[in-house]
Order: sequence, then C-alpha cells, then structure tokens
Amino acid sequence: MEKLQDKNKYFVVRERAVPEVLLKVVQAKRLLDSGKVQTVQEAADRTGISRSSFYKYKDDIFPFHEQARGKTITFIIQMDDEPGLLSMVLQTIARFHGNILTIHQSIPINGVATLTLSVDILPGEGDAESIIEEIERRDGVHYLKILGRE
Repeated sequence: MEKLQDKNKYFVVRERAVPEVLLKVVQAKRLLDSGKVQTVQEAADRTGISRSSFYKYKDDIFPFHEQARGKTITFIIQMDDEPGLLSMVLQTIARFHGNILTIHQSIPINGVATLTLSVDILPGEGDAESIIEEIERRDGVHYLKILGRE
C-alpha cells in the first residue's frame, strides 16, 4: 500500500467515520475556545482524553465549517426532477450566505438529475455545514457529495 507522505493533504469524512479520540479533541478545543475551561488539562479531563492525545491531534482536526469560510466548495447533488427542487437548493445556499460561482444541471434521466455547483462560502458569514445539512434533509435529494474545496 502506498504511504501518504504529504502532511498537508486533506480529506473530508463524515463524523461517523472519525475515531472517537479525534472527536474528543474537537470537544476539548471548543471548551478552551469558549472559556469554559482554562487549561488543556481541564479540557482533557472533561472530555476523557489524555493531554498527549490533545497535543498530538489539535492541529489536525477541526469541524468542516471552521475552515470552509472564505473557500470555494464544489458539490455534486443527485436529485429528483421536480418543480421547485432546484430553486430550494439555490435558496438554501443564499440563506446561509453562499455565493454560487458555477452551476450545471444534467438532463434528467429516469426523473433524476445531477447538479454540480461551485459555491463561494463568504468569510465571516457563510456556513457550509448548515448548507449541506439542510439540502441533504430535503425530500427529493438522493445524495450530496463534496467534490473539492479550495
């Protein structure tokens, strides 16, 4: 198996695929950022991890939305060909302060269309995580995948 050498390579994974220790590091960072705890030791104790685990991973794990502001994200969405569904997707992006840069919808086949969108998440305003969650919850949306992020 090829060894990954690039330490700056990023992957987008769903929360359910992330090991528990990494999720606890994120919790510890939130506790520290919010001021609910004053030291790394307190944060580690409250989340049930060691200080060494915190320091080992603290710079390598973060919620998607924290790093997505001011970035361009390309989504692919497979959805039913229903009146108003595309409009709902676009309104959701606008509501969470995303700016659509490109849009391409395939010709629907068997009542299903594929939509490719490049969205600029506005710095300080945009919320990529909320955009994704709301679109995925809609009836008629089969799946949403992130193709890339700049």
